[in-house]
Amino acid sequence: MFSFIARQETGPALLLPLALMRFRAGFPSPAEDHIDRSLDLNEFILHPAATFYGRLDGDSMEPIMHDGDLLVIDRAIEARPGHVVIAIHAGDFTVKRLRQSGNRWLLAPENPAYPVLECNDETEIWGVVLISLHWPSP
Repeated sequence: MFSFIARQETGPALLLPLALMRFRAGFPSPAEDHIDRSLDLNEFILHPAATFYGRLDGDSMEPIMHDGDLLVIDRAIEARPGHVVIAIHAGDFTVKRLRQSGNRWLLAPENPAYPVLECNDETEIWGVVLISLHWPSP
C-alpha cells in the first residue's frame, strides 16, 4: 500500500550539513569537525515534474523500508531488475523490488512473510523509488 503527499513545484532549497565521512556504530566520533558542505536534497531530483513523495504503508519491504517511511519516486526513470518500484498490480498500488526470471517479471517483497507477485498484462510500473527516508516513531 502507498499514500501520496503533495510535492511543492518550487520553493527554497533545503540545505543540510553534509559530513563526508562514515559514522561508526560503535564509539562516538566528533562529526561536527568533519562537516564538508551543505547538501540540497533537490540534488537528487533529476525530473522534478515526474517526481512524487509518498509514505510507505505496511511491512512487506522490511528490513530495507519500514511502515511510514517517506519515499521519493521518479516516474521518468525506466525500471530495471533490482529497482524498488511503485507498481499497480491487481488494481492496487504496491511497493516491491522488480525481478526478472527468464521471461517472467516479478514484484518481490523483502519480507519473506509476503508472496512474490507475478506481473501480468494489467500490471503497471508506476515509478522507481529513488530515496527512502526512515525515522523512528515517537
